[in-house]
This record gives sequence, C-alpha cells and structure tokens, in this order.
Amino acid sequence: MNTTGTSNWRPLLRALYAFLIAMAALWGAPRNAKADLYVTWVPQDVYQPLTDRGWVSVYDANTGAARTFGLPFITNLKLPDGIAVLSNTLFVANNLGGTVGTYDATTGAAINANFIKGLAAPRAIALSGNKLFVLESTVLGKIGTYDATTGAAINADFIKGLVDPQAIALSGNKLFVLGDINAGTVGKYDATTGAAINPSFITGLGEPQAIAVSGNVLFVPDSEWVRKYDATTGAVIDPRLILALTTTLLVSGNTLFVVDEGTVGKYDATTGAAINPSFITGLTQITGIAVESAQ
Repeated sequence: MNTTGTSNWRPLLRALYAFLIAMAALWGAPRNAKADLYVTWVPQDVYQPLTDRGWVSVYDANTGAARTFGLPFITNLKLPDGIAVLSNTLFVANNLGGTVGTYDATTGAAINANFIKGLAAPRAIALSGNKLFVLESTVLGKIGTYDATTGAAINADFIKGLVDPQAIALSGNKLFVLGDINAGTVGKYDATTGAAINPSFITGLGEPQAIAVSGNVLFVPDSEWVRKYDATTGAVIDPRLILALTTTLLVSGNTLFVVDEGTVGKYDATTGAAINPSFITGLTQITGIAVESAQ
C-alpha cells in the first residue's frame, strides 16, 4: 500500500536558512566601539583634607555605566583638574600638587605620579602626537610643552605672559587658549611655534571656564549657554547650542559631553539636541573629562 506524507526536512531547512541569514545580518551590522570616559572630580568628605581629595572614575562612554562597580578608579590625588589619555596611559594634572602624573588607563595603577613636577597650579592638559601641552593657571600663567613618553621639558615657557588662563584646546596646528575668566577671551596660537595668531580671537564672553574644539568648530560655554564658533574666523555659528551652566566639556566625534555641577550630559555636537542630559550623575565638583576609544 502506497502512502504519502510531508517530509520533516523542509521546515527544518527553512528554519536553518532563516537563522543563518539573521546571523549574517548581525555579523555585518555596525558595532559601537568600546569607549572609556574618564572623569576627575573632588568628593565631598569632611574627614579628608582638601589637599588629599581627588578621584578619577571611569565609565562606558556609550552607556554611562561605571566600569569599576561605582568605585573610584584612582584616589588620593591633589585636587585633580585636567586629564588626557594616550594609548593606555592617563595623564592627570594635580592642581595643588604641582604635578602631572601618569597612570595605567586599564587598571588605574600609578606609572609615575610625579611624571612632571615643579609646576605652578597645572590646570589643563592637551595632547598632540607625543607632545603634551600643560597650562599653568596663575596670575602670570604659561603653557609648557613636554615629551609625553619621558616627561622631559621640550619648552617649559612655550607661551608666557598669560593672565590667569583657564583652559586649552588643540585642533591640528592651532592651540586655543581661554584667558582670564573675567576678560572673557579666547586666544589663538600656533601649536608648533607658540606664536600668537590672534590673542583676542573671540572676545566679550561672560566668565567662560572651558573650551573644546573639533575640526573647524569651537565650543565655548558662556554664562548659561554653550556657544558654537567657527574655529577659523571666530564667527558665531550658534549662540545658544545647549542650555547649561558648565565648567567642563569635551567633544568626541559628534558627541558633546557637558558638565553641569556633578552631572555629565550627552548631546549631539551638530544640533545640540540632548541625547541624555543626565548621562552620569551623583558626582561632585567635576574638574575634567577625557575619552579614549578602542575597537
């Protein structure tokens, strides 16, 4: 007797085929690169003297999740301020300690806590290749350049005579310097020679304390707004990009990280649209942020 029936193989093959297509799509989809966001801040602890306060914490720059289970990554710093990262090395400026220290960016272990010493209130640092720019924020401030591998001075008086400078930012061969908080100016200098291109490149700002630059765009927090300028001409692109009272900010790709008190907000650097205004919370007196990405 002949019988007929449906084979069980065809549904199985169809299911396997669909599974393979889905896996191929996932494999080919773009992935977010791993990115670490490092934050220097000063905890409020009445039992700890001010000169011993200062932490670095590390977060996932994509999600805001703490990388070290909420624990500080580096402790016992001397009022840390500027921070930068190169390869697997963190550079941290200790404002009260008068030093720039180096630390392992993966473990937080000190490589050389006195990598550069004898500085006067180092506040901001920036990297260009293997050259480290260090801003000393005093009444007669200056910017020095140092070898990022050895710490040796290249030119400790690279730019002198700055009046209480607040911050620096690098873009190609241009160094932008935020001057005296009361003067409200941004100066523009040659990053190779230190020569002034225009010491009054942008003027009339209201007590700015930070700057960031990406390509031909300069971001300056002015009063209650983060403003956007053309880094070539100094012309205003957007006078009201983001509403925030910020003392620290960082641009990474098309993302702008903006510090408002103890909160780090995340914004679109082109439009100013909020991605997450409460991206990282629960900190106090944030003084610096840096990011490094790795595939």
